[in-house]
Amino acid sequence: MEFTSTVLTLELRGAVATLWLDRQEQRNAMGQAFWEDLPRAAAALRDARDVRVLVVAARGPHFTVGLDLKEMAGSLLSSGEQASPAQRNAARYDAVRTMQQAVNSIADLPFPVIAAVHGYCIGGGVDLICACDIRLAAPSATFSVRETKVAIVADLGTLQRLPRIIGAGHVAELAYTGMDVDAERAAAIGLVNHVTGDDVVADAYELAERIAANSPLAVQGTKAVLAANDGRTVREGLEFVANWNTLYLRSDDLAEAMNAFIERRPPTFAGR
Repeated sequence: MEFTSTVLTLELRGAVATLWLDRQEQRNAMGQAFWEDLPRAAAALRDARDVRVLVVAARGPHFTVGLDLKEMAGSLLSSGEQASPAQRNAARYDAVRTMQQAVNSIADLPFPVIAAVHGYCIGGGVDLICACDIRLAAPSATFSVRETKVAIVADLGTLQRLPRIIGAGHVAELAYTGMDVDAERAAAIGLVNHVTGDDVVADAYELAERIAANSPLAVQGTKAVLAANDGRTVREGLEFVANWNTLYLRSDDLAEAMNAFIERRPPTFAGR
C-alpha cells in the first residue's frame, strides 16, 4: 500500500489493515489535511487486494477531539471578502460536502471496518465511528455529539447513521445536549458493541483476525447485502441476496469450505 500523510498512517498485518489517526500532539484534531487524506487512504485500501478487514485506531491518549475548530474556522465562517453572499454560501456548502465524502469513503469500503476507541471521541470522531461496521471501546473512552455546544448542527453523518445504531431517544439526548457519555453507557445504549480491556486495539485485532479467517467473498457479500437492506422491503432484500448468490455462490472458497469440512481441517480461503 503506497500512502503517505502527515496526519494518518496505514499499516498492514496479514489480511488486517490499520488506519491510524496520527496527529497525537493535537489530540488527533481533524484539520484540512485529515479531510483531504482520509479518502486517499480509503482509495489505497480499496486497491490493496490482500486487505480483508480494517481497524480504525488512534495514536496518543485520545481517539480524536473532533474538528480542528482553530484551523477550519476560516473555511466554515468566511470564504473570501470579495465574494458575494451566494459565492460564500456555495463555498461553505462545498467544504461540508467534501468532509461528508471523506467520512463516506470509510463507510463505502467493501470489507468490514472496526473502530477501536480510547480517550476522547468527540464530534467528528462520532461521525467517523458511525461510518464503521463495529465499534469497540476501551474503559477510558468518552463519546460526545458535541456540535450543539459549539453552535453547529452535526452534518457529517452522525444524525443520519446514529439512529440506525441506537434508539431515537438516545440519539436525541446525545445530540441535543452535547453531553459526554462514558464507555459503560455507550455499551448500554448500543453505541459500541462492548467495552474491552485497556488495549482496545489488541482486542480489535483479535476480532478482525476472526473475521479475516472467513471467506472474504462471503464477508464482503454479507456487508453488501446488509447495506442493500436500507430502503428495501424484506421481499426486495431477499431478491437482492438471491441475485447476489446467483453470481457469487459457486466460488473456490465454497469448494474449499466443503473439502475442509469433509477432511476435518480448518479451511484456507483465497477469496476466489
